[in-house]
Amino acid sequence: MDVKEDAAQTPAPVTDDAPPAVSRRLRLITVIATFGGLLFGYDTGVINGALPYMTDDLGLTAVTEGMVTSSLLLGAALGAVVGGRLSDARGRRRTILTLAVLFFVGALGCTLAPTTAVMVVARFVLGLAVGGASVTVPVYLAEVSPAERRGALVTRNELMIVSGQLLAFTSNAIIAQVGGESGGVWRWMLVIATVPAVVLWFGMLVMPESPRWLASQTRFTEALDVLKQVRSRQRAEAELAEVSALAVKEEQEKLGGWQDMKSTPWIRKLMFIGFGIAIVQQITGVNTIMYYGTQILTDAGFASDSALTANIANGVISVLATFVGIWLLGRVNRRPMLMVGQLGTTVALLLIGVFSLVLPSGDGRAYAVLAMTVTFLAFQQGAISPVTWLMLSEIFPMRMRGFGMGVAAVVLWLTNFVIGLVFPSLVSGIGISNTFFLFVVAGVFSLAFVRRYVPETKGRSLETLEAELKARFS
Repeated sequence: MDVKEDAAQTPAPVTDDAPPAVSRRLRLITVIATFGGLLFGYDTGVINGALPYMTDDLGLTAVTEGMVTSSLLLGAALGAVVGGRLSDARGRRRTILTLAVLFFVGALGCTLAPTTAVMVVARFVLGLAVGGASVTVPVYLAEVSPAERRGALVTRNELMIVSGQLLAFTSNAIIAQVGGESGGVWRWMLVIATVPAVVLWFGMLVMPESPRWLASQTRFTEALDVLKQVRSRQRAEAELAEVSALAVKEEQEKLGGWQDMKSTPWIRKLMFIGFGIAIVQQITGVNTIMYYGTQILTDAGFASDSALTANIANGVISVLATFVGIWLLGRVNRRPMLMVGQLGTTVALLLIGVFSLVLPSGDGRAYAVLAMTVTFLAFQQGAISPVTWLMLSEIFPMRMRGFGMGVAAVVLWLTNFVIGLVFPSLVSGIGISNTFFLFVVAGVFSLAFVRRYVPETKGRSLETLEAELKARFS
């Protein structure tokens, strides 16, 4: 069947202006749910400044330093697939409540860790929460959002992620200034993450379940009640009719797990694309700057305290770029935006490698590298990251959306884990310039993949998009 023919059979979504109370409710749901993104950002970014102090207190080597950093990423890989399955089986809201508890327990465990082994375990627990949130929060927002606002609302989670990273960089610098070289200063950096975990748990207690998840469980009356909270009455009823028809069809086809991924060709192709999008986001090397930015700036010529302060610039540009990305998502297509971001990050990494190689040590090289890390993050956080999480929340069928995004996120976090684990050893073995040249080569391959395989997803309801993708890849 032709894509246009299939799309023509899917009714266009009703669009109208929602009453002010409905718009306020949708904004509140977005703010509360994205505290999961804030925690994601803080817990992945805080290690950047805490690691040098932790190294002295816990006696970390290059290997155990990589283990402490990457144990969270390994936990995130497991948390993504378990969180995706759990959210499909038990609901998005209940899963986010569980994740809030894991965020609290993990942050407290890291804060009180007496040894490296305990720190690695606590960071793994924290990773379970980070991975689960990376899947469940975007899916929840995508399923609550109207089609024309889905890009803006889902990428609010990305804004909260980078805001969490900025909060981590800023609080690290302040605590380091106040605490100086006193032992255990890193514990104060880590304990701050318990506060948003509490806010997320209490906030989600009064948030509704995803209407699309309710429909997938044939709980249509409850789904309509939720849609009426975030749509006008006319639109809620029209949208429920579309969602319900798809839910019944998917129930007949029994979509929803590993067997479907293996036996259904169009779903296999979507999983391949999802895996590719996930890898593309990570092999830019973004998290080498998020996790090891302070060390990169120190190697470039900054003093330790100056590197902590300069690293705040990375957090600030990430937040500003995400605002720009949210604005762009409402105006340009996803696929070209992803390609422009990929091109920009690749050039920035190339220049970081060149400057590190040819410029003499000193302020000139330090500020040149800082300028390129800021440029890199402008393209990464303004284009690649928001498009990645948005597309992964859009492309999978309704009954297996959590599962599909969870499996793709496993690939993302495992890629992140490998990069985080080997980056210190690569820098030690072949130097920072050659390490970044490796990321440049990966960037060229990523650009070719996006151009050839990634579909456009802008401007469709999730149900219309599902029909189009099924027709295209069957």
